[in-house]
Amino acid sequence: MTDTTDTTDTTDTTDTTDTTNITVPCDTRRLVVLDMAGTTVADGGLVERAFERAAEHLGVEPGTPDHAEKLRYVLATMGESKISVFRHLFGTEELARRANSAFEEAYGELVDGGLVTALPGARATIEKLRADGRTVALTTGFARVTQDAILDALGWQDLADLTLCPADAGGRGRPHPDMVLTAFLRTGAVADVNDVVVVGDTAYDMLSGRRAGAGTVAGVLTGAHDRPTLTRSGATHVLGSVAELPALLMESA
Repeated sequence: MTDTTDTTDTTDTTDTTDTTNITVPCDTRRLVVLDMAGTTVADGGLVERAFERAAEHLGVEPGTPDHAEKLRYVLATMGESKISVFRHLFGTEELARRANSAFEEAYGELVDGGLVTALPGARATIEKLRADGRTVALTTGFARVTQDAILDALGWQDLADLTLCPADAGGRGRPHPDMVLTAFLRTGAVADVNDVVVVGDTAYDMLSGRRAGAGTVAGVLTGAHDRPTLTRSGATHVLGSVAELPALLMESA
């Protein structure tokens, strides 16, 4: 007679490993995208001075209502790609490019003249972030030639892991999310864009970070815009300066 006894192995295979003392890293915010002028770099009003030279190049005389109106727009849109600003101000692509070229040339000359400095604690902050295992990207609304001139003047060529200008991200600057997302894709430092940290001094920096999906979007009060403006534009935190960033990341980890 055939033996039909059930021989199925009923051994309990439940994993009983004690996970009580296993530490899972809770801070996955390993990519920090930092603005330059107003956030890590003090330009001492160079944007205004370079704009005046660019505007004069196109026949906009200082002291006129037209000049004052255009300057107000430049200051209100600090953080935006400069070519986009000039497209709005001058209407045609040809005029915008002429204005942008004159602006970049003037700004570069001012930088070469030693009129750009690092904000207090900026270099140490970037070094601390990298020492803590975070990847740092420096972004700007300036053209690459101007960004490189600033980096050279400060001796920052190798300070960050990545530097980006609008052209590196397809041509669109802030408030579009493109530079933040380009940093996310190029570095591969984090798996989720929610783990990206964006820091800047303007409303456009905040909008760019929020539109990219960054989980931490911190404004700093060393540049163009004040606390209410930064908060209205989506800042999750507002800091006195970028020097407070490492402590913020440690406290909220």
